[in-house]
Amino acid sequence: MNKPDPIRLFAIVALAATATFSNAQAQQLSESRLAQLLKRFPEADLNGDGKLTAEEFQAARQQSQSDAQRNARQAAAARAIPKFDPGWEEDEFPPHAVSLKTPEEIMAIYKRGEAGRTYAEGADAMSFPKPADGILRIVGTGHSFTAPGYRTLPAITRAAGFEQPLSLHNGGGRTGSASYKWEQENGIFEFDGKPLPKLLAAISNAEWEAMIWGPYTGDRSKFYTSWIDFCEKYNPGMKFFVIDSWPTLGQVEMVFKRKGNPESESFFTDEVFDQLNTPANTVFADLVKTIRETSEEVYILPTRAAMTDAAKRYNRGELPGVEGLYKVIGGKEYSIWADQRGHLGPGFDRLEGYVFYATLYGKSPELISEPIKFNKNPSFLSTDLDKIFREIAWKAVVEHPLSGVTDKNSNGIGDHLE
Repeated sequence: MNKPDPIRLFAIVALAATATFSNAQAQQLSESRLAQLLKRFPEADLNGDGKLTAEEFQAARQQSQSDAQRNARQAAAARAIPKFDPGWEEDEFPPHAVSLKTPEEIMAIYKRGEAGRTYAEGADAMSFPKPADGILRIVGTGHSFTAPGYRTLPAITRAAGFEQPLSLHNGGGRTGSASYKWEQENGIFEFDGKPLPKLLAAISNAEWEAMIWGPYTGDRSKFYTSWIDFCEKYNPGMKFFVIDSWPTLGQVEMVFKRKGNPESESFFTDEVFDQLNTPANTVFADLVKTIRETSEEVYILPTRAAMTDAAKRYNRGELPGVEGLYKVIGGKEYSIWADQRGHLGPGFDRLEGYVFYATLYGKSPELISEPIKFNKNPSFLSTDLDKIFREIAWKAVVEHPLSGVTDKNSNGIGDHLE
């Protein structure tokens, strides 16, 4: 039995609401009325027999209502500004914060774990040997928006000739934010007395060259400078990177002061994307400017520019194999964005990985000649499309004023490396 497409079934919800169908009334629909509904909404024919029964229509209504409610909850969550512990307003963190302890004490806490339970696992990378010049040993926090880059970056660097040293402490949504991980690692505020200092142990007991974060709603500069101060204490001269995300449907609601998704992807013109990006770019620029009062080595991983460029190219018919922008609007599997929250669609994890590589190493992924062995290879993703992804990534990085990379002679190598 095929599950009905929720995008098409939103129309059924609207139809049902207009007709004020009760469950009992839905069961009493005439055959002629069901035949009319079948012509308009063939997806409601769940068993594919060419006939629409009252039971199938009712099931379709219930399924679409459930999908609509879930998407509404996701959109509301995306818009909500989280509340932060008042302790963030204080000049100092509580005296039992793990970051205030010695490296030996921090490592002991990490290995011991909460209530005698061991958190440290064999897969945890607490240190790496000093790599060749230019290769960064990276610690990072993040969530589902940074995960695609973290997932694909090692495959990209492997093709470029080196293994990427990574030690990550990720989460989902807010649980992967810089503030949440700082509280969790330190055992303060929401995690009072329950520390999980994976990165604090690694940073204070080993050598690192860079740290990456994923942003979250309501972020403050202190969420990042707390990490920077700790990193600088043990590894002076580290570089710091934050992704700037990309246009989401929640931002559409806020910027255009509308409720619900646009009815069609035709809404998303180049001008609309520019309107979505202008306030976001200002927010991230202001954030980085403030953070740079603590360290000048703070940069943007410009995923917003890359995904926006991809969207504009799709609108011009220049992304072969890509079927849509937002799956929840256009209903196409191979869309740039997969769901209401704005997670990336199949294959676009490569584009984010290329942005990571280009920013971190100041080299265009177009220069990588060896085959890149990604773990996931969607059937639609051709060599031509992959080449376009590499081009988009380098263009986004060298044109972004806060990436730290320029390429004035257009040779694919950052000017700071020449």
